[in-house]
Amino acid sequence: MTSIDEIRDNFALLDEWDDRYRYVIELGRALAPLPEEEHSPDNKVQGCVSQVWLSKRIDRDGNGEPRLSYLGDSDAHIVRGLVAIVLSLFSGRTPREILAADALALFDEFGFRDHLTPQRSNGLRSMVERIRNDAREALATA
Repeated sequence: MTSIDEIRDNFALLDEWDDRYRYVIELGRALAPLPEEEHSPDNKVQGCVSQVWLSKRIDRDGNGEPRLSYLGDSDAHIVRGLVAIVLSLFSGRTPREILAADALALFDEFGFRDHLTPQRSNGLRSMVERIRNDAREALATA
């Protein structure tokens, strides 16, 4: 998976939004496949116009702290790329790291607020909120 820092660097090199959209689509194509059985109602993200699934796994690090890892998918090319960006930011992190991350500021930095449709922006926020809720639950049960 491409790191969020690498994505940030690549976005900075791309001046045209057509090039940025193509890059987002490429990120989606490189996303690890989500097994068919994970395309379940429990994994479906509510609030997205496109279909989006996030499959969560919780492991423990050497200190016993939970780490949340995700696989994701969407039926739309650009949204699948947005899933890849969200997973680059959050997957493999502790609940505290997830809750401390300012995903919306990052998306503003990338220019998504001005260049995504309102429906896609709402879907992006829904993905972030789903992962943040997972982090809160993991902290509550830790």
